[in-house]
Amino acid sequence: MPALPISRFPVPELADLPDDMRERILAVQEKSGFVPNVFLALAHRPAEWRAFIAYHDALLLKDSGSLTKGEREMVIVATSAVNQCLYCVVAHGAILRVYEKQPLLADQIAINHRKADIGPRQQAMLDFALKVCRHSHEVDEADFAALRAHGFDADDIWDIAAITAFFGLSNRLANVSAMRPNDEFYLMGRLPRAAKGTAKPSPA
Repeated sequence: MPALPISRFPVPELADLPDDMRERILAVQEKSGFVPNVFLALAHRPAEWRAFIAYHDALLLKDSGSLTKGEREMVIVATSAVNQCLYCVVAHGAILRVYEKQPLLADQIAINHRKADIGPRQQAMLDFALKVCRHSHEVDEADFAALRAHGFDADDIWDIAAITAFFGLSNRLANVSAMRPNDEFYLMGRLPRAAKGTAKPSPA
Protein backbone atom coordinates (compact mmCIF):
# COMPACT_ATOMS: atom_id res chain seq x y z
CA MET A 1 0.00 0.00 0.00
CA PRO A 2 1.50 3.40 -0.94
CA ALA A 3 2.28 5.81 1.87
CA LEU A 4 -0.49 8.28 2.61
CA PRO A 5 0.25 11.98 2.13
CA ILE A 6 1.18 13.91 5.26
CA SER A 7 -1.25 16.76 4.51
CA ARG A 8 -4.20 17.72 2.33
CA PHE A 9 -2.37 20.95 1.54
CA PRO A 10 0.79 21.50 -0.51
CA VAL A 11 3.97 20.18 1.12
CA PRO A 12 7.06 22.00 -0.16
CA GLU A 13 10.38 20.32 -0.75
CA LEU A 14 12.97 20.98 1.92
CA ALA A 15 15.39 22.34 -0.69
CA ASP A 16 12.84 24.96 -1.76
CA LEU A 17 12.33 26.49 1.68
CA PRO A 18 13.91 29.76 2.89
CA ASP A 19 17.29 29.29 4.53
CA ASP A 20 16.12 29.94 8.10
CA MET A 21 13.34 27.37 7.85
CA ARG A 22 15.54 24.78 6.19
CA GLU A 23 18.26 25.22 8.82
CA ARG A 24 15.79 24.77 11.66
CA ILE A 25 14.32 21.63 10.09
CA LEU A 26 17.75 20.13 9.43
CA ALA A 27 18.73 20.80 13.04
CA VAL A 28 15.65 18.90 14.19
CA GLN A 29 16.46 16.06 11.83
CA GLU A 30 20.01 15.85 13.17
CA LYS A 31 18.75 15.71 16.75
CA SER A 32 15.89 13.24 16.33
CA GLY A 33 16.92 11.23 13.29
CA PHE A 34 13.86 12.25 11.23
CA VAL A 35 11.83 15.33 10.32
CA PRO A 36 8.50 15.53 12.20
CA ASN A 37 5.82 15.95 9.56
CA VAL A 38 4.41 19.09 11.19
CA PHE A 39 7.49 21.05 10.11
CA LEU A 40 6.83 20.28 6.45
CA ALA A 41 3.03 20.27 6.58
CA LEU A 42 2.92 23.88 7.79
CA ALA A 43 5.83 25.13 5.69
CA HIS A 44 3.76 26.22 2.68
CA ARG A 45 2.85 29.35 4.71
CA PRO A 46 6.32 30.60 5.79
CA ALA A 47 5.21 33.65 7.81
CA GLU A 48 2.71 31.56 9.78
CA TRP A 49 5.27 28.74 10.16
CA ARG A 50 7.73 31.15 11.76
CA ALA A 51 5.09 32.54 14.11
CA PHE A 52 3.92 29.03 15.04
CA ILE A 53 7.44 27.81 15.79
CA ALA A 54 8.32 30.97 17.74
CA TYR A 55 5.29 30.65 20.03
CA HIS A 56 5.83 26.90 20.39
CA ASP A 57 9.41 27.51 21.52
CA ALA A 58 8.40 30.32 23.88
CA LEU A 59 5.95 28.00 25.64
CA LEU A 60 7.80 24.69 25.63
CA LEU A 61 11.50 25.52 25.69
CA LYS A 62 11.43 28.10 28.47
CA ASP A 63 13.41 27.46 31.66
CA SER A 64 11.27 29.56 34.02
CA GLY A 65 8.22 28.39 35.98
CA SER A 66 7.66 25.23 37.95
CA LEU A 67 6.19 23.10 35.15
CA THR A 68 8.58 20.39 34.01
CA LYS A 69 9.01 19.51 30.34
CA GLY A 70 7.09 16.32 31.03
CA GLU A 71 4.19 18.22 32.63
CA ARG A 72 3.96 20.52 29.63
CA GLU A 73 3.69 17.46 27.41
CA MET A 74 0.98 16.03 29.69
CA VAL A 75 -1.11 19.14 29.04
CA ILE A 76 -0.61 18.76 25.30
CA VAL A 77 -1.53 15.07 25.25
CA ALA A 78 -4.62 15.44 27.46
CA THR A 79 -6.07 18.40 25.57
CA SER A 80 -5.12 17.10 22.12
CA ALA A 81 -7.01 13.90 22.95
CA VAL A 82 -10.13 15.95 23.77
CA ASN A 83 -9.73 17.67 20.38
CA GLN A 84 -9.24 14.27 18.70
CA CYS A 85 -5.95 15.31 17.14
CA LEU A 86 -4.17 12.17 16.01
CA TYR A 87 -0.94 13.95 15.11
CA CYS A 88 -0.48 15.74 18.43
CA VAL A 89 -1.50 12.80 20.63
CA VAL A 90 0.91 10.48 18.83
CA ALA A 91 3.82 12.92 18.49
CA HIS A 92 3.61 14.49 21.93
CA GLY A 93 2.71 11.19 23.52
CA ALA A 94 6.08 9.96 22.25
CA ILE A 95 7.88 12.97 23.70
CA LEU A 96 6.05 12.53 27.01
CA ARG A 97 7.12 8.87 27.23
CA VAL A 98 10.73 9.85 26.63
CA TYR A 99 10.74 12.69 29.16
CA GLU A 100 8.99 10.75 31.91
CA LYS A 101 10.53 7.33 31.11
CA GLN A 102 7.09 5.77 31.55
CA PRO A 103 5.96 3.73 28.52
CA LEU A 104 2.29 3.64 29.56
CA LEU A 105 1.77 7.19 30.74
CA ALA A 106 0.86 8.94 27.48
CA ASP A 107 -1.83 6.38 26.68
CA GLN A 108 -3.29 6.70 30.18
CA ILE A 109 -3.39 10.50 30.02
CA ALA A 110 -4.89 10.54 26.54
CA ILE A 111 -7.74 8.27 27.63
CA ASN A 112 -8.42 9.34 31.23
CA HIS A 113 -5.90 11.37 33.21
CA ARG A 114 -7.77 10.65 36.45
CA LYS A 115 -6.77 6.99 36.14
CA ALA A 116 -3.22 7.73 35.05
CA ASP A 117 -0.11 7.10 37.14
CA ILE A 118 0.33 10.73 38.17
CA GLY A 119 0.12 12.61 41.46
CA PRO A 120 -2.50 15.03 42.81
CA ARG A 121 -0.56 18.07 41.56
CA GLN A 122 -0.56 16.80 38.00
CA GLN A 123 -4.19 15.75 38.21
CA ALA A 124 -5.11 19.28 39.29
CA MET A 125 -3.04 20.69 36.42
CA LEU A 126 -4.83 18.51 33.88
CA ASP A 127 -8.26 19.17 35.41
CA PHE A 128 -7.62 22.86 34.77
CA ALA A 129 -6.19 22.33 31.29
CA LEU A 130 -9.24 20.33 30.25
CA LYS A 131 -11.56 23.00 31.63
CA VAL A 132 -9.70 25.61 29.58
CA CYS A 133 -9.96 23.30 26.57
CA ARG A 134 -13.68 22.60 26.90
CA HIS A 135 -15.17 25.47 28.92
CA SER A 136 -12.71 28.36 29.17
CA HIS A 137 -15.58 30.78 29.73
CA GLU A 138 -16.31 29.02 33.04
CA VAL A 139 -12.83 29.46 34.55
CA ASP A 140 -13.08 31.36 37.83
CA GLU A 141 -11.18 32.13 41.02
CA ALA A 142 -11.95 28.71 42.46
CA ASP A 143 -9.89 27.16 39.67
CA PHE A 144 -6.96 29.43 40.51
CA ALA A 145 -7.28 28.59 44.21
CA ALA A 146 -7.24 24.87 43.48
CA LEU A 147 -4.03 25.25 41.47
CA ARG A 148 -2.36 27.46 44.07
CA ALA A 149 -3.09 24.79 46.66
CA HIS A 150 -0.78 22.52 44.67
CA GLY A 151 2.00 25.09 44.40
CA PHE A 152 1.24 26.62 41.00
CA ASP A 153 1.75 30.38 40.79
CA ALA A 154 0.26 32.88 38.34
CA ASP A 155 2.95 32.27 35.70
CA ASP A 156 2.39 28.51 35.90
CA ILE A 157 -1.35 28.96 35.49
CA TRP A 158 -0.78 31.18 32.47
CA ASP A 159 1.54 28.53 31.00
CA ILE A 160 -1.06 25.76 31.42
CA ALA A 161 -3.72 27.91 29.77
CA ALA A 162 -1.41 29.15 27.00
CA ILE A 163 -0.18 25.65 26.11
CA THR A 164 -3.79 24.46 26.00
CA ALA A 165 -4.79 27.38 23.79
CA PHE A 166 -1.81 27.09 21.45
CA PHE A 167 -2.38 23.39 20.92
CA GLY A 168 -6.06 24.06 20.35
CA LEU A 169 -4.82 25.96 17.29
CA SER A 170 -2.35 23.24 16.39
CA ASN A 171 -4.95 20.48 16.83
CA ARG A 172 -7.38 22.19 14.49
CA LEU A 173 -4.78 22.81 11.80
CA ALA A 174 -3.64 19.20 12.07
CA ASN A 175 -7.20 17.88 11.87
CA VAL A 176 -8.22 20.04 8.91
CA SER A 177 -5.04 19.18 7.02
CA ALA A 178 -5.23 15.45 7.91
CA MET A 179 -1.66 15.74 9.18
CA ARG A 180 -0.14 12.29 9.44
CA PRO A 181 2.13 11.38 12.39
CA ASN A 182 5.54 9.98 11.49
CA ASP A 183 5.76 6.24 11.98
CA GLU A 184 8.83 6.79 14.18
CA PHE A 185 6.72 8.41 16.90
CA TYR A 186 4.72 5.27 17.65
CA LEU A 187 7.59 3.33 19.20
CA MET A 188 9.52 6.18 20.82
CA GLY A 189 9.74 5.70 24.57
CA ARG A 190 8.19 2.23 24.41
CA LEU A 191 11.29 0.15 23.64
CA PRO A 192 14.85 0.23 25.00
CA ARG A 193 16.95 2.83 23.18
CA ALA A 194 19.12 0.16 21.54
CA ALA A 195 16.03 -1.31 19.90
CA LYS A 196 14.65 1.94 18.55
CA GLY A 197 17.72 3.92 17.58
CA THR A 198 18.92 7.19 19.01
CA ALA A 199 15.96 9.46 18.38
CA LYS A 200 15.46 12.26 20.88
CA PRO A 201 12.42 14.48 21.43
CA SER A 202 12.06 17.31 18.96
CA PRO A 203 9.93 20.46 19.24
CA ALA A 204 6.52 20.81 17.55
